Amino acid sequence: MEIETTEEEVSHDAEPTAEEITKEEEGIVKEIDISHHVKEGFEKADPSQFELLKVLGQGSYGKVFLVRKIKGSDAGQLYAMKVLKKATLKVRDRVRSKMERDILAEVNHPFIVKLHYAFQTEGKLYLILDFLRGGDLFTRLSKEVMFTEEDVKFYLAELALALDHLHGLGIIYRDLKPENILLDEEGHIKITDFGLSKEAIDHDKRAYSFCGTIEYMAPEVVNRRGHTQSADWWSFGVLMFEMLTGSLPFQGKDRKETMALILKAKLGMPQFLSIEAQSLLRALFKRNPSNRLGAGLDGVEEIKRHPFFVTIDWNKLYRKEIKPPFKPAVGRPEDTFHFDPEFTSRTPTDSPGVPPSANAHHLFRGFSFVASSLVQEPAQQDLHKVTQLHGNNIHFTDGYEIKEDIGVGSYSVCKRCVHKATDTEYAVKIIDKSKRDPSEEIEILLRYGQHPNIITLKDVYDDGKYVYLVMELMRGGELLDRILRQKYFSEREASAVLCTITKTMDYLHSQGVVHRDLKPSNILYMDESGNPDSIRICDFGFAKQLRAENGLLMTPCYTANFVAPEVLKRQGYDAACDIWSLGILLYTMLAGFTPFANGPDDTPEEILARIGSGKYALSGGNWDSVSDAAKDVVSKMLHVDPHQRLTAVQVLRHPWIVNRDYLSQNQLSRQDVHLVKSQVPFPTPPKNTMQETVLSVEELEREEGRGSEERGGGEGREREGSIRRHKKYKAKF
Repeated sequence: MEIETTEEEVSHDAEPTAEEITKEEEGIVKEIDISHHVKEGFEKADPSQFELLKVLGQGSYGKVFLVRKIKGSDAGQLYAMKVLKKATLKVRDRVRSKMERDILAEVNHPFIVKLHYAFQTEGKLYLILDFLRGGDLFTRLSKEVMFTEEDVKFYLAELALALDHLHGLGIIYRDLKPENILLDEEGHIKITDFGLSKEAIDHDKRAYSFCGTIEYMAPEVVNRRGHTQSADWWSFGVLMFEMLTGSLPFQGKDRKETMALILKAKLGMPQFLSIEAQSLLRALFKRNPSNRLGAGLDGVEEIKRHPFFVTIDWNKLYRKEIKPPFKPAVGRPEDTFHFDPEFTSRTPTDSPGVPPSANAHHLFRGFSFVASSLVQEPAQQDLHKVTQLHGNNIHFTDGYEIKEDIGVGSYSVCKRCVHKATDTEYAVKIIDKSKRDPSEEIEILLRYGQHPNIITLKDVYDDGKYVYLVMELMRGGELLDRILRQKYFSEREASAVLCTITKTMDYLHSQGVVHRDLKPSNILYMDESGNPDSIRICDFGFAKQLRAENGLLMTPCYTANFVAPEVLKRQGYDAACDIWSLGILLYTMLAGFTPFANGPDDTPEEILARIGSGKYALSGGNWDSVSDAAKDVVSKMLHVDPHQRLTAVQVLRHPWIVNRDYLSQNQLSRQDVHLVKSQVPFPTPPKNTMQETVLSVEELEREEGRGSEERGGGEGREREGSIRRHKKYKAKF
């Protein structure tokens, strides 16, 4: 960058003085009334209707709580409650609070945070808002995922629609910055924190106040010569530049130099960006606001028509029909893993507010209802510290009573436990950290555990030696147990069961996750109903997420464009192993016995030899009454060559699944359940025709010998979420 400016040229660009602030305040009406706002179709609210669950953020101005509504027709709903103490708000800040309430009450848009209730007591102002669990967009992407220009385009498009909606209401946002762009649990954006927004201006009128975060300010805001809604499109360009390159376009060693850069610097355009991206940035970085893209009579339509956005279907985008590139690891609805434990470990109390006094002049810094400083991933050490749900000083046994064993594995034991406060039963998986790093399993459960057929993680504890994963208690038992003991089980029911499990695996495979340990004991029923909807995939101890060498996840677009072919080949092979396991399960459901074991006296070597030959019977016994379609799908799921084996998508499209309602409901016979379970050889699919070495999951882990330790810590790492390296990335599960 080249800077051509002098001391005199930027002297008038400093922050407003105390005298200027006083003059501004003199023109402000002193009595601020925050009128009640009531959620449409609901009754008036007050503080007594909300149960305080956790503290999400705190400052001298007040607190932000996670709350649950305990009265009214929306009882049980979770919200974020922003509580402002009137006594600590300066007059100008009270105006900002009123402004935020008024703007939020007026706005209803899929990509803008929603105000559900607003009310006040003698000493406090209350705003009841959406509770967003995904954290802020930039933190999640920069620390967790590799993404591409196409991925950036998605977020910018949603942001453009949100800004256009505000502009249509006569609102300048004026505080567009990373921490104010949040993610919901699906990965869509929502913008928040309207304390600095300016309401009720026309296109030919201007605002003059100096506000916002300096690096994102438009030149006309910096020089205080008046600004319009066009200032938001400059900030939009700053965000776009930062997302695409990992750095800010205008950033000096201090505020004064940063302002000088914004006003005068010539910006060099990174050449690794596409021609369309460079063109859009140049159109947004016009120092004359009237020449800036989006400033014309067509407003946002100018931006939507730009070639950079040519692939966006704006109607589908608005209806949230376009899948976000990244799904945050958010856990269950009330989890606060992404909030600062300094706050979440505190006991939530809302003390009575002191009425505002004339000499109360504490500085109010407008804050989001989601804490802007998210939990940083701890540096990886010999024993990785796992982020807990309950703060570092609370031990598992403080909240739960441990009961009998449910299952025992090489690295962990699963026990029944009871939550002391609620007397609710759960299962707890206790993992020895010296034998296995559980961080990958925890992250997968947090990110994907909201799927209806994946077990839900409830709590996480870490005492230094062991990690405790508290999960749903599976009262229905193992899938194979239940089916083989069932009095009546038909081909139609087998199709329904396989459909449910395969849909779940298709979801995981599409996200770059392979389970790698789909054995009967890891497919359970939530309850005694036997309904396929109650099936849960459990135990993700051997599961892997596709990652780049730097440890970051990759969006599907990044994977398709920049991951080396041999890595994609390995990914496909691991996914094919999951399908093999489902093929064994399907064969057993239909035949009543396993495909590669003849009896209890078979040795492992004999069973493995049969697996390698790919020989199994599809005639005799139940097979004489099973449909040809069933035999076809079984044979294609158990193909010895993983490259020719069906994928999860292909299984779901198979006529045996699609035409399930026409299948037989005749009872299938079966062997004794204990005999069948002793025969099931799930760990090892056959060697493929490419002569790749196939290992059991346990052998594979020992061979890799690294697990997630290779990924390294999060400290000192550059913004690797940027896309400035367009080379093929080696990656691994």
